[in-house]
Amino acid sequence: MKNFKKEAEEKFKLIKKDRNKVYIIHYSCESFIKHQDKTPRIASIAIRNYGSNQTISFSINKVAEVNKVELKDIENRYNELEKEMLDEYFQFIKDHRDYYYVNWNMRDTNYGFPAIQHRYKVLNGSSIVHLDESRLLDLSKLLIDYYGVDYIDNPRLSKLMEKNNISGNSFLTGEEEAECFDNKEYIKLNRSTLKKVDIIYNILNRQINGVLKTDNNKFKQFVDNIFESSVCKIISILAAIWTIFSIPLLFK
Repeated sequence: MKNFKKEAEEKFKLIKKDRNKVYIIHYSCESFIKHQDKTPRIASIAIRNYGSNQTISFSINKVAEVNKVELKDIENRYNELEKEMLDEYFQFIKDHRDYYYVNWNMRDTNYGFPAIQHRYKVLNGSSIVHLDESRLLDLSKLLIDYYGVDYIDNPRLSKLMEKNNISGNSFLTGEEEAECFDNKEYIKLNRSTLKKVDIIYNILNRQINGVLKTDNNKFKQFVDNIFESSVCKIISILAAIWTIFSIPLLFK
């Protein structure tokens, strides 16, 4: 039987062992619910090194500023500016493809690494870099594997912030980000993306240091650990008994 908690523990140990080889990543885009007929356009991507805390961001407003395009004119040149932004992003990934990328639910073509890749293809991008799946660490899933699905209420990110007293300044929900995109509030979107990377960093850091607060009480965790330990011992005993009784059969 697959031990999800054990696998999550090993990944947390991996992150702790070499913090400088770990990046935390998040991005914002237009609504993928409202625009189901196409891949959502991307507004900003933020990447933070877990060891140094240095953060780099790729955003539509920064690319527009470099190209002397005013905020009010971004919409008319969006594809051009977005492609340039993703050119820079994929160059960064190419230069750091042997790093680990901690994310929050970046899993599929609606929202995730595959969605960024597909959007770049739509823009005729030619420098796509595919990261090995073993280097993509979904913190949302890891916490479920470690604590169980009911460790915190939904929406989990917001509830973890509340439970652990993590500041929500500049934080926008997915719905609020989509509304900002429609209103062309790209700077506000970029700030939210940067804030979410900071929040994910805080949650990860508390988990690594064993101080993350969840809805799981200490007694339940104690019982779960005892049960898990007992099951492992029973399996070991049964395996030993099987071995003892199997050996004579080999010599018949």
